Amino acid sequence: METMYGKSDPVIFLNAPTEAQYMYVRIAKTADTKKAIAAMASVMQKHNATFPFEYEFVDDAFNQKFKSEMLVGTLSKLFAILAILISCLGLFGLAAYTSEQRSKEIGVRKVLGASVANIVNLLSKDFIRLVILSIAIAIPLAWWAMSSWLQSYAYRINIQWWMFALAGLGAITIAMLTVSFQAIKAAINNPVKSLRTE
Repeated sequence: METMYGKSDPVIFLNAPTEAQYMYVRIAKTADTKKAIAAMASVMQKHNATFPFEYEFVDDAFNQKFKSEMLVGTLSKLFAILAILISCLGLFGLAAYTSEQRSKEIGVRKVLGASVANIVNLLSKDFIRLVILSIAIAIPLAWWAMSSWLQSYAYRINIQWWMFALAGLGAITIAMLTVSFQAIKAAINNPVKSLRTE
């Protein structure tokens, strides 16, 4: 009835025909909504022709109360996607630079019998350590920020551990996909070319 931040106050619905302003009508789920609205409009026109028939769905009115939260949610998704793209570009560039700097080492390792998986593991583990460190720093900060934000609502969800685990797993997966492309590219290069350039 009021704001979504506070607790719900008790509500009494009175049948006072002299002061009627709103009428709540429940339509059956199987009914055609347009036909039901047209039928209500004809009844209202017949019995109350001096006032225009205006209607609003309860779920639309309820959603209007959350308009600012939905806007913040949409903006958060857009900025999160943008942040992921920028970080992937940074990781991609750093992986390309590292593989270029270590090309001779990779060539020597390949000549000595290292497999593609070994070289990918060698190039990827440093990046994955940094991602895990950033996840360890981000999880407490995110938990604190979300808990503080949820305190402004009377009815709220509890933040579960699996939400952070899923986000961390997603970050590690994205980092692995980004770095492994450059690592595989460096691992399948001909070692003779990298060892000959001097």
